Amino acid sequence: MDSENPPAFETPPPPTNNVVHKVKRNLSFQSKWAELNGAMGDLGTYIPIVLALTLVKDLNLGTTLIFTGVYNIITGAIYGVPMPVQPMKAIAAAAISNGSGFDIPDIMAAGICTGAILLVLGATGLMQMVYRLIPLSVVRGIQLSQGLSFAMSAVKYIRNVQDFSKSKSTGNRQWLGLDGLVLAICCACFIIVINGAGQERNQIETNVDEERNIRRKRMRKIIATIPSACVVFVLGVVLAFITRPKVVNEIKFGPSVMEVVKIPGHSWKEGFTKGTIPQLPLSILNSVIAVCKLSSDLFPEREFSATSVSVTVGLMNIVGCWFGAMPCCHGAGGLAGQYKFGGRSGGCVAILGAAKMILGLVLGTSLVTIVHQFPVGILGVLLLFAGIELAMTCRDMNSKGESFVMLICAAVSVVGSSAALGFVCGMLVHVLLKLRTQCVP
Repeated sequence: MDSENPPAFETPPPPTNNVVHKVKRNLSFQSKWAELNGAMGDLGTYIPIVLALTLVKDLNLGTTLIFTGVYNIITGAIYGVPMPVQPMKAIAAAAISNGSGFDIPDIMAAGICTGAILLVLGATGLMQMVYRLIPLSVVRGIQLSQGLSFAMSAVKYIRNVQDFSKSKSTGNRQWLGLDGLVLAICCACFIIVINGAGQERNQIETNVDEERNIRRKRMRKIIATIPSACVVFVLGVVLAFITRPKVVNEIKFGPSVMEVVKIPGHSWKEGFTKGTIPQLPLSILNSVIAVCKLSSDLFPEREFSATSVSVTVGLMNIVGCWFGAMPCCHGAGGLAGQYKFGGRSGGCVAILGAAKMILGLVLGTSLVTIVHQFPVGILGVLLLFAGIELAMTCRDMNSKGESFVMLICAAVSVVGSSAALGFVCGMLVHVLLKLRTQCVP
């Protein structure tokens, strides 16, 4: 009987269809305004560093925008979450602080070397092994230190006038004006009113008056649809043109010239010693380990591999740095910032990537004249909320021992300005506490 009616087997869909379906799902918007708003959450760290490198080292801004835009779109399609693309901060700091001693070839050599090491660590599976061995309390300490560092830098941006070309403050900011303290405070208050403290703003109320509850929920739902970060960013762009109307005459349309960077032998040495060595611990801990942990916390329904994140960071720099694009990585702070302002899918960073590509192709390097006029206080506000959101992820440390390790790691990282040093101290304290538990009855 079975031979007369053989069972019908469904033909599995071809792999190409599966890939296309996954990309469409990863780039689909959960809420158009929320995703657009979330795209603004990473600009507080991106713009100041890119602007400083452009002014100090003559970084090709047009090429950087095009490549980072492509990175945003690809990572959004791969991961399906607002995975950020940020500058490598240690390499940028080395370039800005070394004056004329660390030029574009050195910067690109540092980015290529860092990317190559991360690619090898990811491809061999060593990064995934490191991810599994590092205790959560140490990861939380790195996240807390990074969040506090962002918040402290943000307060400096808000309170003091900044000279990004010299990477220092030049005096107290005035209260009034197009980039005054009052403007920054008003923007911060606006974001707090719209976004509250984050996801918990829509918690269920237990008031007896049910009709009033319904009205409150309706009003909160309407307020939540307002793209606060996007409104604040557009305000900053408008004020930039009002501050210096003649900037319109300095705009030149068309992409900047893209060419392969020539890297001599001494630049490889300088780039590795001054850029790669300080950047590598930060990239491993914050760009891979902390990002994977934060992603799994914010998006528990998705799987994140330290191997894939490490490989994508490596490939970005091995390709882009040869053409003069700024060395890039992912970052837990950028992810927290985009999540804070509503980013929930890969479509969030795809929007940002498309905007970067359009600006890079249409305006090129001339865009720096506009960005230079952008109110720094507003950038500080966006960075402040990104840092706070990242620091708040550490609230799940319930035991005193875990909190102790986390705070030791964070304190050393912040005061010593070294995530690697904080990591070593955190691991040492964690091991000592484990030994004490085993040895002391």
